[in-house]
Amino acid sequence: MSSATLLRPAAALYGMAMRLRNRLYDRGIFKSWLSPIPVVSVGNITTGGTGKTPLVDWIVKFYEGSGIPTAIVSRGYGRQTKGVQLVSDGRRILLGSRDAGDETAMLAARNPGTIVVVAEERGAGVQFLMRQFADRLPSVIVLDDAFQHRKIARDLDIVVVNASAPKELDAMLPTGRLREPLQGLDRSDLIILGKITDDAKAAPLLQKLCETRKPVLRSRIKPGHLMKVNGTVSGTNGYVKALAFAGIGAPAGFLHSLEESGVKVEATKFFRDHEPYTEAAIRSIVEESKQQNLVPVTTEKDWFRIADDPDLARLLADAGCRYLTIAPEFPDGTEELEKRLMEVLEN
Repeated sequence: MSSATLLRPAAALYGMAMRLRNRLYDRGIFKSWLSPIPVVSVGNITTGGTGKTPLVDWIVKFYEGSGIPTAIVSRGYGRQTKGVQLVSDGRRILLGSRDAGDETAMLAARNPGTIVVVAEERGAGVQFLMRQFADRLPSVIVLDDAFQHRKIARDLDIVVVNASAPKELDAMLPTGRLREPLQGLDRSDLIILGKITDDAKAAPLLQKLCETRKPVLRSRIKPGHLMKVNGTVSGTNGYVKALAFAGIGAPAGFLHSLEESGVKVEATKFFRDHEPYTEAAIRSIVEESKQQNLVPVTTEKDWFRIADDPDLARLLADAGCRYLTIAPEFPDGTEELEKRLMEVLEN
């Protein structure tokens, strides 16, 4: 008997529990706290990498680029701290990935003028920043990974679905990757079908999502620059023969981005999502790269995790390590997304 078969009863119970929980919120028996500052939530309905963090980064840059002060409140997945923590006050970055979580640390570094807070209870995080920054309150708060966190109400609920792994929608945890039944998409305001690499392959999932009668936008990951670990652009990607390594939820997307950027991937090493890097693992990457005359290349998120340890960072820097930046792009344009984001401020 397969492990999936053995876990089916647990998945059924989990699905029932999530349906009951959502029903209690929908009927007002469980209450959601209403923030006086407009809230945009970006989340997903599955575990693993969906492209949610690049979208959060894009949204923050859109608001800040429009002159709208913004704050990020995130759970800070994988951090070693508890409770409410101030990652960035919008002037200085105060915590690294170990204490903030790698994705949150990266968002803080990419948006240095943005207040960033981590908190398991997002409402507590919002209340903290309202007290702490009463003299310069943000005009909007972006919640990272909060679709299931219904203790706080939101003015715009965006859900990101991974186009490259449609089977993730087939089963509930722990047999599959669904965090809640697909009917949960009914409470979203906007669905982003992200990480599209092939329009034809994504078409059936796109049609399925359109049946929710919610607006659906297509998105793909656009590779940016190959960066030296000191933060400077390394030059032409096509000259690089790489050993690609990462500890992320969907490494196939990383390899696709490297291929699109012109990097020639000759070897790979992958680790579990958010897994802490050990000295042995880094030395193995460095040695294998040297033996094969390859450049070690990783994701920006992984680099922020590694950079918290100066010794590990130095080993990779000496080996000529690079990391690839990415950003979402929208084949259908950004007008609908921008309109929804601005409507939040008008209501």
